[in-house]
Amino acid sequence: MFVIGNGRIGGALAAWEAGGPRVLGRRDDWRALETSTGPIVVTTRNDDLDGVFDRIPGHRHGDAVLIQNGMLRPWLDARGVVDLTRGLLFFAVSQRGAAPQPGGESPFVGPHAAAMVTWLEGLELPARVVGEAAFREIELEKLVWNSAFGLLCDVFSSDVGTVVDAHAASFEALARELCLLGADALDIDPDIDAMIARLADYSRSIASYTGTVKEFQWRNGWFVTFAQRRQRLE
Repeated sequence: MFVIGNGRIGGALAAWEAGGPRVLGRRDDWRALETSTGPIVVTTRNDDLDGVFDRIPGHRHGDAVLIQNGMLRPWLDARGVVDLTRGLLFFAVSQRGAAPQPGGESPFVGPHAAAMVTWLEGLELPARVVGEAAFREIELEKLVWNSAFGLLCDVFSSDVGTVVDAHAASFEALARELCLLGADALDIDPDIDAMIARLADYSRSIASYTGTVKEFQWRNGWFVTFAQRRQRLE
């Protein structure tokens, strides 16, 4: 197994296990990927994915495991890479060099999903294999949280706890709109009310966190683009 990216997440995953996976940074020699087998866990920022896939040998693209937040599907379609492994991490690494702190179960889907779950569980980080539809629902829920609270924290100059309780009407209206848009785009039929309730409960559990709009292309911008496209078709 290889880990691409030696930042906060990649470094923590590799260092957490004695004799664990080899970490490759941008200045390293990646030729070992040519003949190796197994998962290639990509922990870089979304904006660095093009550069990473330019360096991963083409015959190994299907071994990539992407764990980035945000909506990657348009990028995957544009690159022509669809049969790989996706994951969403539900653990925190507070700073470079810190150990991962478990949260919920990290879902994985794709060819190396089972291998990733086995590896993370060996590190005492809960994980599970899910189907494509289930992954899309979790993907949407996390995306809505990042996008809605990023925007509302900026608008109200507030942390997420204040947003969800003091500005509940704005939160619920925006979250519902994004959930409905995303469900349409991803061709899923989630329980929207339950999803919004989970978003609120999670926000209260980390009430002092303050979000902001960032990685617009990968988060809020995806909703904007889909809404504009749908409007043109109506």
